[in-house]
Amino acid sequence: MDSIFSLILIVVVTLGSSTLLGSKAQSIKSAHLLDLYIRNYTFKSLDKHFRTGIVQSVNLPANLSGIRVDTVRLRCGSLTRYGAHLKEFHLSSGVIVHPCIERVLLIRQNLGYNWSAIYYANYDLTGYELVSPVVGLLAYNTDEDVKSMNPFQLGIVAGEKPLTIDFTNITRFTIADGIIPLCASFEGDGRMTLAKPPPSSPSHVCVAKRHGHFGLVIASPPEQFKKRISQWKVAVGSTIGAALGAFLLGLLLVAMLVRVKKRSRMEALERRAYEEEALQVSMVGHVRAPTASGTRTTPVIEHEYIPPPR
Repeated sequence: MDSIFSLILIVVVTLGSSTLLGSKAQSIKSAHLLDLYIRNYTFKSLDKHFRTGIVQSVNLPANLSGIRVDTVRLRCGSLTRYGAHLKEFHLSSGVIVHPCIERVLLIRQNLGYNWSAIYYANYDLTGYELVSPVVGLLAYNTDEDVKSMNPFQLGIVAGEKPLTIDFTNITRFTIADGIIPLCASFEGDGRMTLAKPPPSSPSHVCVAKRHGHFGLVIASPPEQFKKRISQWKVAVGSTIGAALGAFLLGLLLVAMLVRVKKRSRMEALERRAYEEEALQVSMVGHVRAPTASGTRTTPVIEHEYIPPPR
């Protein structure tokens, strides 16, 4: 009986924790709160034997499906001397992390297209639309036992060479008609800054001076231009529909004429066959002419002729 009660208690506690976790995830409406939630879950999921310099993927709960998180722990001195490469982010040598005593935990986020929509509510994106998921790179203090302290955010500042963010493999935008996307940097104070990709870099690669969240955007077409496009589409569609209708109507008329002509021809053939059957026809030279039957009545002399006397 006690074991059954314990099992029920465990199930209730588990469901309660899942419900609480789900309610927290569903109540996230701020980009900053989302960062804190990802940070806390990342630190809780790490093993205390987590090796330095090894990139590890973090499995978030189902309520945050669509978000991809990877993390790596590095020594501050090694990061400054050699830099680091974490998915889309490349940190060149000379990068500075402050304040950092010994080790730093880098957390890379890929919010996916669904969770990236939270930035429309937190930042003024009027006139622009995202063509890539929002990706983020944040740094937190850590030591050998990743669960032994309260993590707080550190600053990452580029040295002589900037940080680069490569969106090539995660964007759904293709360059067309000379449109070049802009690099959007979402600052912590609610501001968004835009910049063109460097001329020496591909159009899907952005540069930055510090950590944060980034994405690719393009200018949204004005409403008037959208209405013109819609009207043009309607006009073209109407023209194509009218032409197709006229073509089908023409085919129908041709089919009807062919059918009437075929029926008239069949009636003529049937009439001719009937007439030829009723009246025998024979060829006279090159002319078809009716002929009578070959049986004729033999003439009969009604009175015997008696010659006159001599």
